[in-house]
Amino acid sequence: MQSVVRWTDALSKRGRWGLASVVGMTLCSVLPAVAQIAPLAMPAPGVPAQPAAPPPVQAPEGAVGGMGDVNIYPKRVVLDDHQRIGSIGLFNRTIAAGEYEITLSDLMMTTAGRLVDLASITDPAVRARAHPAGEILRWSPHRVTLPGNEAQTVRVMLNARPNTPPGEYRSHFMILSVPPSTDGLSIDDAAGQKPNGIGVRIIPRFGISIPVIVRIGDTTLDVGLRDPAVVPAQSGGAADGKVVSLTILRSGTRSAFGDITITAPGSRAPIAQMKGVGVYTEVDERQVQVPIDPKADPKFTTHGAHLTITYTDDDVTPGKTLARQEFVVP
Repeated sequence: MQSVVRWTDALSKRGRWGLASVVGMTLCSVLPAVAQIAPLAMPAPGVPAQPAAPPPVQAPEGAVGGMGDVNIYPKRVVLDDHQRIGSIGLFNRTIAAGEYEITLSDLMMTTAGRLVDLASITDPAVRARAHPAGEILRWSPHRVTLPGNEAQTVRVMLNARPNTPPGEYRSHFMILSVPPSTDGLSIDDAAGQKPNGIGVRIIPRFGISIPVIVRIGDTTLDVGLRDPAVVPAQSGGAADGKVVSLTILRSGTRSAFGDITITAPGSRAPIAQMKGVGVYTEVDERQVQVPIDPKADPKFTTHGAHLTITYTDDDVTPGKTLARQEFVVP
């Protein structure tokens, strides 16, 4: 049985890693104690001292993490007629070695922003909106073994034919952990050698994925915003119980990627933010709920409050405003 966790672009909102500062504080707190007990740990005469274990390596900036022990970066790879070779970095954030498979999967976005297997879509008209990139991509290696705190680069190459129709194509690179060897463990071993017993061994396989996007020829994109509202959060939502609900509209031959920022007059900081929001070409719109910062003054989300929603590009022209809309909370 496999247990795979897929992570979409929205996962990139984790931001910068703070590992270096944590390691720094830990070293400062333990070094005095180590200095006091060091004489007790001296090796016997003639026995060489063992070298100290190297400190953990900081995860690369922009790396995306999941439930497993591997980070992947960047958050997406874009190839086109000018940039035909890219790279995907894997980083083993644990101290133990790990083995990983690099596979390709075809996923399709729903209007709710979920990614589902393309193979599970039975409607031919819906399937036709997706344009997988698997046939025009090559990558190497397909399997890697990473020591603890080390990284590996996977090369990705665009191998499109000259007559490939223009437009955007997309597939997702999935990094799956390889379960450790059972060392000959049989079902009888798992059952404790009981003649009438049945043993089951479940080994989860954690995974993480990023999109690899191929753009052939010129592409176009138009973005709009619709139906903004302040509504109660669903279970597990924002701590203050409110979110800004809205719909992102997309048209053209290119996916949209960007950050949503919601501001209010009189507030120094945005009252809500969501980074890495994508709308793929197979959907014309996507519903989004942006959790409101629990530290924000409640007056900014009550009746009559004026809010501005800005969707900023994080793809072709970083920092460019893709869409903006002002509204009054009813």
